[in-house]
Amino acid sequence: MRFDVITLFPELINSHMDFSIMKRAGDEGIIELHTVNPRDFSEDKKHRRVDDTPYGGGVGMVLAPQPYVDAYESIEQSDKNPTATLMMTPQGEPFNDKISNELATYDQIIILCGHYEGFDERIREIIKPREISVGDFILTGGELPALCVIDSVARKLDGTLGKIESAHDDSFADGLLEYPQYTKPREYRGYKVPDVLLNGNHKLIEEYRFEQKKERTKTKRPDLWQKWLENN
Repeated sequence: MRFDVITLFPELINSHMDFSIMKRAGDEGIIELHTVNPRDFSEDKKHRRVDDTPYGGGVGMVLAPQPYVDAYESIEQSDKNPTATLMMTPQGEPFNDKISNELATYDQIIILCGHYEGFDERIREIIKPREISVGDFILTGGELPALCVIDSVARKLDGTLGKIESAHDDSFADGLLEYPQYTKPREYRGYKVPDVLLNGNHKLIEEYRFEQKKERTKTKRPDLWQKWLENN
């Protein structure tokens, strides 16, 4: 899968690819990451400005349409392979595991990252992106949300985690939170690993983990628990 990120701070995006699972996925050709800086398309060659004051008054600066539209149109897209174009914005639909699974079916994802007071509305009208939010809070820019989407979607691709089955047990994969995990030692400061995990009976272990998933979801995320009950 190819990711193209339109950002004023490409270093923030590129640095994420230097570590851990994302680095391995990039090295093995599972994912391909490119960044495009709208400043490179600014008609203001001296100062490379990409923003201006808002019409109608108000505080802050608004991202101008020309640099962003030109940056978007510079990205090579294939007519044969499906491409998703996203805009990271608090106005977007809440990002979740269902959307992540859907995006994992595309061959290319283009992501627009905003800053300051946001995008000139004509950027939306011309590009027509799918607007995505990672939560009801405000950040200084769209780079962190974009990295959340890239990381989440990349995990769905075969080979990123070594075994794709690793993603099947993640929280939200079946609408429930993940079961508790344990490793050595068997006892630490008086806290013991549950006996059921030590007996080698895989059927009992699966049943225990499923019950733990339900109990955790019911206790920690009653909203998810209610949805799960309605769908099962």
